[in-house]
Formats: sequence, structure tokens, C-alpha cells
Amino acid sequence: MERSSRLLVNTGEGKGKSSAAFGVMSRGWARGWRVVVIQFVKGGKWKTGERKLADQLGIEFYTLGDGFTWESDDLATTEHLGQEAWALARSKIDSGDYDLVILDELTYTITYGWINETEVLDALRDRPGRTNIVVTGRGATEGLIAIADTVTEMRKVKHAYDQGIKAKKGIEY
Repeated sequence: MERSSRLLVNTGEGKGKSSAAFGVMSRGWARGWRVVVIQFVKGGKWKTGERKLADQLGIEFYTLGDGFTWESDDLATTEHLGQEAWALARSKIDSGDYDLVILDELTYTITYGWINETEVLDALRDRPGRTNIVVTGRGATEGLIAIADTVTEMRKVKHAYDQGIKAKKGIEY
């Protein structure tokens, strides 16, 4: 069966999952696609290069988390924000209005049990025919891998952070 859209998953312990997704964002925009990005973990305090680019290109971009879980003072609020992000993502997917939906860091909300995996898999599998989706995050579940058209696993060989080098604007964010 030929499907006109694709489901891509970027997972693994290595760097580059989101960066690859934002490459697809740029490519889709250049093709005249309607694009939306939903970030599930990063919070609004992050002033990322991808957000700046999306704003300049007129791409819808939602940063709905409150930061990394190990930085959270209130995991119940963090979980609730993840659930709200999924509700928005689901509405964007179901609308059929988008050629590309990027669900950055979605895998964490599934593996932490914040949102129901079956609901996510059903929404991704039953997406409108024109809606391509890119999912990022470590620990993609077997169910997500099974329904994806393309899965790329980033493998860390070496990372500057492990050597005590801080994140650099333009490289990590």
C-alpha cells in the first residue's frame, strides 16, 4: 500500500534527533508546506536557534514543557504540561491542515506514562493522508518503531558535555 505521507522517528542516545527534524522542517517549508512544531519538554525560557528560524519563516511553533524532568520542581505540573501538549498535537494532526507536524521530544511523554501509548499510535497511524510526522526523543517504544516508515537511531560515540563543555548556541541550541 502506497501512503502519500511518512512517519519518521529519530531516537537514540546520540545528539542530532531534533536537529534532523528541524532540517526536515526547513525542507518542508522550502517546498511550500504548512508546518507546525510542538515541543513537549523544552520550556519557553529556551531561546533556541530552531525557534528563531521558525519565527522568521512564519512556522507555527509551540514550546509547551517546563524544562528537563531532572530540573522540575513539580513533576505533576510537568506531566500536565505534557498532556496539554499532546492535546494540542492531536488537534493539529487530526485537522488535516498540515503537511508536516514535528513532535519534538514526544517519546518521553509516552515512556514516562504521561500519555497513553495506544492513543498516540492510533493518532499517528490514522493521520490524514497529507500529514507527514516527525517524532523525536530517546527511548522510542517498540509500538512507535513498528508503525513508523523510517526510524533513525542516533548513537553517541563522544559528546562535549561528557567532558564538562557547556552547550553552545548554534550547535546544541
